[in-house]
Amino acid sequence: MRDQAAAARANVFCIAQNGRLAYEAVIFAASFRAANPGHAGRLIVGEPQPGPLWTGDPRVPADLRRLLEGLGAEIVPIETRHFGQSYPHGNKIEGLLALPAGEPFVFFDTDTLFTGTLADVGFDFDRPAASMRREGTWPVIELYGPGYAEIWKSLYDRFGLDYESSLDLSKPDEFWGRHLYFNAGWFFHRCPQVFGQRFVDIATTIRDDAPDALVCQPLTPWLDQIALPLVIHALGGGRPGPELDGLDGHVSCHYRLLPLLYARESDAVVEMLESVTAPNPVKKVLKEYEPLRKLVYQGKGHKIRAMFDRRDLPRREQMIRNQIKRAGLWLR
Repeated sequence: MRDQAAAARANVFCIAQNGRLAYEAVIFAASFRAANPGHAGRLIVGEPQPGPLWTGDPRVPADLRRLLEGLGAEIVPIETRHFGQSYPHGNKIEGLLALPAGEPFVFFDTDTLFTGTLADVGFDFDRPAASMRREGTWPVIELYGPGYAEIWKSLYDRFGLDYESSLDLSKPDEFWGRHLYFNAGWFFHRCPQVFGQRFVDIATTIRDDAPDALVCQPLTPWLDQIALPLVIHALGGGRPGPELDGLDGHVSCHYRLLPLLYARESDAVVEMLESVTAPNPVKKVLKEYEPLRKLVYQGKGHKIRAMFDRRDLPRREQMIRNQIKRAGLWLR
């Protein structure tokens, strides 16, 4: 059942660590607060801690930490037990276990910017879903290897899940989109502990003891997106309906990288980015990050923007990337 009150008090969660994610987290928090001034839930930023699975210190630098806390973000430690530096995407998996049990959450990748109110999204926290803004990146089909159906069915069978009920039967056999496959840029559920433990169990099993059909398949960086459909299906969820269109729409934008934001996102997204990064205390810190300094503060992002017609973008993201690279503006 959709619950607008639950959406208004849900905890919002992202990951930050030393490097690009720390700068993106400031944009995330600043745009969330600007677009959701009355949000009753907590804004939680997960921070991996030093340990044997990291060669350095992954924690957020002090100046960026102060900005995040000034924006009302709560920085909570993530104890890395399974992934760490070898698979940083695993922070979102393990990080869920640092959130309070029984409180609805919405996870967003840190390279997300907000332009609308989360309370307007029709969440049903008993029926988890995730982003459909994705391409057919996995599995990689080999000429003489197993097909999509054999690969995905082997995973459903491994975890005792019903494969047939996961299929989109409007799509043809052996088409990647027939299978439940998400971008892990956002997902949600009624309990982070339940979701997180299932995510950890499934992801580590795939990594350590994959079915034979996956023997030639790459698991990096796709492991989170391989496990996520299985987690969501196991917890009674599935593909998002139109009530969630505000995500990847007028409420949130998973821009991925700043050059891509300027190339393909809406005027509202660009305006929010440039508004929340403009205050001097923010600018003083964020300008140390080269993509922000050159694309936002020096205005070179608008050179990228002028290169593309957002009503007629290249069909594949790689084509956009290549055009930006040829212009010498691919900064990340």
